[in-house]
Amino acid sequence: MQINRSTFSILFYLNTSKKKKSGKCPLVGRITVDGKSTAFSTGLELLPEQWDSKQGLATGKSKEETDINKQIKQYRADLTGYYKTLLETKSYITAETLKNALLRNTLHKNTLMQEFAELIEEKRQAVSILITSSTYQKYGQVYRLLKKFLSEKYELSDIPFEQVDYSFIEAYDYYMKVNLQYVPKTVMFFMKPMRTIVKRALNKGLLLQNPFFNYRPERPISKRRWLSMDEIEKLLQVRMKKDSANFVRDMFLFSTFTGIAHADMVNLRHDNIHRQEDGSLWITLNRQKTGSVSHIPMLDIPLRIMEKYRNTDFAGRDGKVFKMTTVENMDVQLKKIAKAAGITQRLCYHMSRHSFATSVCLSQGVPIETLSQMMGHQDIATTQIYAEITRTKINEDMSKLAETIQGKYELPENDCKIHKIRRNRRFPERENNEDNI
Repeated sequence: MQINRSTFSILFYLNTSKKKKSGKCPLVGRITVDGKSTAFSTGLELLPEQWDSKQGLATGKSKEETDINKQIKQYRADLTGYYKTLLETKSYITAETLKNALLRNTLHKNTLMQEFAELIEEKRQAVSILITSSTYQKYGQVYRLLKKFLSEKYELSDIPFEQVDYSFIEAYDYYMKVNLQYVPKTVMFFMKPMRTIVKRALNKGLLLQNPFFNYRPERPISKRRWLSMDEIEKLLQVRMKKDSANFVRDMFLFSTFTGIAHADMVNLRHDNIHRQEDGSLWITLNRQKTGSVSHIPMLDIPLRIMEKYRNTDFAGRDGKVFKMTTVENMDVQLKKIAKAAGITQRLCYHMSRHSFATSVCLSQGVPIETLSQMMGHQDIATTQIYAEITRTKINEDMSKLAETIQGKYELPENDCKIHKIRRNRRFPERENNEDNI
């Protein structure tokens, strides 16, 4: 069977006979195979003066004209791809066959941005039920970045989902690192929703292979900051002129001795606090970030702070313990408080949680398994990363070890002497030299 490749052609033109009131005309595509043609609607329209009939492209540089040219380019690429596939399989090729393949793919094609838009809508509906509003906003950020990436890298506004392969993920990673100069932590931030949309596509059967299978991201080196016990003591002693600043300091200290994050402090209610049979008070709450449960016994300092603000202007309403301000406002206040306390570190509210894990608990001998329960971690590996061991803790542990093993082990005294005698017998000239040292 002989196949003549030269008979295949694609032409785009304006149908001026169907000019609309706006003056624009529909853009039509025509496929020709072996002298037989068929036309299809592109769904696009343009003013006649914006069209170059010789080039088969829009003439201007506006966004509308640029998008039209990109779509024409996509149509040409799709049709050429179908034609080559039919040639390779030695199928019977007609203009109508190519048109049907194009229309079928256009009507039922699942694209990356289309799927992402659907995912964002799903996330919007889940706000305050399964996710927070900040998580929802993150997906919007990634959507906008992907649009920018597709435009700058491929000069396209969208691609079929089947084209999201390993090379696409690598190109996206490279674009963020090199073109945008994002640090590894930011790259991971924008890559995580991509993993979500890929997993969703795999479940829907849009992808046969996971494009992330061989992807190895650069792991960010996270250095978690905390306060030492000396610095915590300075915070306990400092007094600010404004009551609002003192309240911020006390909320920071409350979290330093409970490990409760700001988002959970906002939602902390009196019914989260329970008295046990032995008379102790415990906080039991579901963490907003993960949904996992935290069980925290209340120490003396958070108890006194809670009583200090009971029935004051800083007490919460509708069952809440405190009237918390935004974390941004608290971070601004904490900078001033740190300066007044003589603390050189730049304070932010989340450092209180790190300080609870490291200085208050681990450095005081609390087992990491117990700490993991109090912090509401789903995996103890998270606790190991979260709470770094300080030199003070290492020194304390080794001091205890030294006390435990002291006097239990002895080094034989004669070994060195025997070795020395034997060595000097083999090398008698060294004995005189050692006596002279």
